[in-house]
Amino acid sequence: MSRTSTANVRLMAAAIDLMWEESYGAVTIDDICTRAEVKKGSFYYYFTSKADLAVAALEHLWAEEWKPSMDSQFSATVEPLARLTGFLESIYHKQTLTKARFGKVLGCPVYSVGSEISTQETALCAKAREIVGRKLRYYESAIQEAVATGAIEPCDPVQKALALVGLIEGLVGYARMMNDPEALRELPVMGLELLKAKPAAPAELSRT
Repeated sequence: MSRTSTANVRLMAAAIDLMWEESYGAVTIDDICTRAEVKKGSFYYYFTSKADLAVAALEHLWAEEWKPSMDSQFSATVEPLARLTGFLESIYHKQTLTKARFGKVLGCPVYSVGSEISTQETALCAKAREIVGRKLRYYESAIQEAVATGAIEPCDPVQKALALVGLIEGLVGYARMMNDPEALRELPVMGLELLKAKPAAPAELSRT
């Protein structure tokens, strides 16, 4: 029985890592093949171009890593405000681990690629926008539920989610520029202030 090739998966993983560590424009097909330990001929068996690979790699990243993580963090079993707070806290922890591993803050691979090629590579840009839109829907749902439960003041969940994205990506970009994840430590507090979260009601004293 022939062994199933993992070359396409290795190519996608290598593409994500290199685009994240460097930039989309700086990375070549040769670089990707070398990192993935795949021959160039095999590259063209699976993908027609670097952009074609990048589109597949971003979708693979979403399906294998981001969606399972988002589904867990934004589970309906978690209070809506706790979903948002936990997610914001995780950003600081992830970028701290990234700094420890690579020696630099790398930010978000999807936003990095998307902003770099925003007026080029139509299919790749569309995929980056699509993935960002998927994440936005998690925020919108949690905000809508938080409004319904009275945890935050009435608002337009779509607009508030967009404002939250601006805060997140602005601070992540700043942390990357400064190469300091500590810029993200207070992100949960800032996020709750932006959402105008209401303070939790004090617990009633026991009468026993």
